[in-house]
Parts: sequence; C-alpha cells; structure tokens
Amino acid sequence: MDGTDNMKFDRVISRRKVLTHLLPAGLCLGAQAKNPAPAHPLYPFTPVSFGLSSEDERFLNDLEYSDFLFFWEQSNPVTGLVKDRTSVRTQDRGILASIAATGFGLTAWCIGQKRGFIPYEKARDRALATMHALWHWAPNHRGFFFHWVNVETGERVLNSEVSSVDTAILLCGVLMCRAHFNDPEITKYATQIFDRVEWNWLSEDTPLLPHGWTPEGGFLPYRWDYYSELMMMYLLGMGSSSYPLPANTWDVWKRTIFEYHGLRYIGSFAPLFIHQYSQAWFDFRGKRDHYGNYFDNSAIATDVHRRFCLDLAKQFPDYSDDLWGITASDSATGYQVWGGPPAMGPINGTVAPSAAGGSLPFQPKAAMRVLRTIKDRYGTNAWSRYGFVNAFNPLKNWYDKDVVGIDTGITMLMAENVRTGFVWETFMKNPEAQRGMEKAGFKLGQAEPPHPDAPHAEPPHKQE
Repeated sequence: MDGTDNMKFDRVISRRKVLTHLLPAGLCLGAQAKNPAPAHPLYPFTPVSFGLSSEDERFLNDLEYSDFLFFWEQSNPVTGLVKDRTSVRTQDRGILASIAATGFGLTAWCIGQKRGFIPYEKARDRALATMHALWHWAPNHRGFFFHWVNVETGERVLNSEVSSVDTAILLCGVLMCRAHFNDPEITKYATQIFDRVEWNWLSEDTPLLPHGWTPEGGFLPYRWDYYSELMMMYLLGMGSSSYPLPANTWDVWKRTIFEYHGLRYIGSFAPLFIHQYSQAWFDFRGKRDHYGNYFDNSAIATDVHRRFCLDLAKQFPDYSDDLWGITASDSATGYQVWGGPPAMGPINGTVAPSAAGGSLPFQPKAAMRVLRTIKDRYGTNAWSRYGFVNAFNPLKNWYDKDVVGIDTGITMLMAENVRTGFVWETFMKNPEAQRGMEKAGFKLGQAEPPHPDAPHAEPPHKQE
C-alpha cells in the first residue's frame, strides 16, 4: 500500500472509531437454495406518490446514473468488490475496498439493470462474480467479513476488524440480488452466504451485539446499544433460519427520545446517516413496533436536522432552506463525524450532499431543493462523473476531490426508493427480512408520538 492509501485510510477509518465513543455516551454451509417468498400480508407494496415532477424525475435519473457509474467502474470485475472511495479529479489506483460499499454496489447493479443502465446479463454476471468470491475465497470468520479488504484479492487489509454492521450492509446487497435476479446460481450462493453467518456466536454472552472482532484481540469492547443504523443488523439476525438471534434482542437497545423545537423523535448523539441506512432496504412505511413507526420517525428527525442547520445560519450563512445537511463526511481538515442536534463535531459550514440524498423519501421536497441547488449553483466543483463529491464548504471555497461509496450508495438507493420503491419492494420479498420484522413485533400502523414511558425509552433530551 502506498502513501495515498494510508492517507485515505486515516480519513475513512475515523467514521467507525468516533461513533464507537459517541454512541455509548448518548446514543450454514451447503444450505439448500431458497427462492424469495411470495408477498406477505404485512408487506403489501403499494406505490406511493412522493409528489415528484417530471423535472425531478429527470434530475434523479441523471443522479442515479452517475452514482451507478461509480459502482460499476470502481468495482473489480473479477471479485466484484467495490472501492471504499475514489478521486474524481485524478486517476485513482488505490486498492482499498469495503464490504459495506460492496453491499451498496450489489444493490446498485440491480437498480442499474432495472433502469436500463446496463444489460441484464452484465449485471447478473457481476453480481454472480461477487457471490462466488464471497463464498469461495473472501476471508471471513463465522460468516462475518472483514471491514476493509483488497479490491483485487479480497484479503484483509489494515488489520481491520470483522465488522458486524458492515457485514449486515453487505448481506442486504446479497439478498437484494437474490430477490431481483432470481437466478439459480445467485440464489444458491446468496443463501449459503447468508446462512453461514453465526449471529448467535456474536450474541454468545450479550444480547447487545458487539461492533466486531479481530483475530488478535477478540471481540471489540463496544456494543450496538443505542438507536442507530443497527436496525438492519438485528433484523437480519432475527430473520436467520440457521443461527438466529432471539426475538428479545430487538428490545435490548435503547431508544432515546429527543425534542427540538417541539418535535419529538427517537434518536442518538450521532450523524444523520443513522436514520437512513437500515431504511434503504427495510420498508418501515406504514408499520410500527412497540415503540413507533421508524419511517415517520426518520421524517421528523430529518426535518429537525434541517431546522438545526437553519439555526446555525447566523454562524454559517451558507446554510439555508436551499443548502443544508451535515453528516459524517470529509472536510478541509480531514474526515469528521459531525451533525446535530445537539451539535457534534467542529461544524464550519461544510455540506455533505448525502445528508439530503439519503433523506429523499423522508423529506422529498426539502431534499430535492438542496440537491438541485448544489448542482445548479456549484456546478462541476461539487458535481462529477460519479455524482456529488462527498462534501464541500462554499464559505472556505473548499471542494472535495473524492466520492465515498457508502454515501454515494445511500443517495442512489434512496433516489430510487423515492421514485418507485423498487429497493424496498424487492428486498422485502426475502423471507429473512419478513421473518425478522415479524419477530420484532411489527404491525401495520401509522406513527404515534414517542412516549417517554415506553419500555427502554429514556427521558426526552430537549435541544432548543
């Protein structure tokens, strides 16, 4: 690995490192192939109009195509692994891939084929190559994959951990491909890859899943114990038929209630992306568990974040209804895990386009306004062959030169969901996803305000 790769690693690794400190502070082999389950009464897919205009549709189609190009051109055609990030200003020869970016990539190829960006055969072959590599020779431990890998070989790099949540993101992509392509070989590999994951090993001595494990030191000391992107991980584990998590694991993590400008919602002391990632695949619309409707909760949290940015406009005059959005991203001084409310990180006027991109289904009009502003006002400084750069700061005249796979991914998936619901509709055909939500106690039902006396809830944190 050259110096460029080391510099990139310093920027990307901090996302998980910082969150492990922030969240506690507040926050089977040879299995038989299975076909996706038929529609289930709890998961009827009814197209919902998000009020997009024909002009919005054209804009989002261009955005999705640009995002798709990243996942197609920056994935290895032999291994299918997707680079963690790439430069859009210079030729990038880095070898650092991430399994999370690969999970988004597997889903992106399904979208790309549906949209006509790539022929069916090419999309299927790339997905199959990825499945083959993941099953036959990508290193794993009890079915869980290493966070950072060599894009060309799949080998572990940078002494990275076996990551629980990044494996979950990868598995979402694996199941998405199984349901979309309905190809016998993809079905076989996808089922084997999923059934190999030993969720009950991860929860052997605690119902709160650890962040990961390393060969050198065993389990990491941090637990997924506060509301965050963890939902996909717990639901997949509960939906497993080979090594399932018990149903009560859904109730062990805390759901802290926040209040801002009179709006109440479940959240954490963490960036905006925690409200987005699980909902890129799992369809929570019109459904609630004992604690609330998470789709509506994310809509409230997104509106709160917009208001928070507007309240910062006196300090950072670039923030407005036309331009807002702070989430974990690059900055002029390195990678930052920032957001709010309450304010976290050295906020300085930087904007991360994926904050609005990943919020498209939750606040479509407000998010579209931001994305259009970025492309129209800042042009090629903030827009590239692969869509939006990861971040920029117009007050400092700083524009990132990189795009980041997981941020490009959440933007692409949510753009498709707000247009057609395709990712939700396809992914929720998987029996594992349905079983997980059933065991978690989801029922059809709209949102109710979070109640401070709900089990495992905490008193409201008021932020004015």
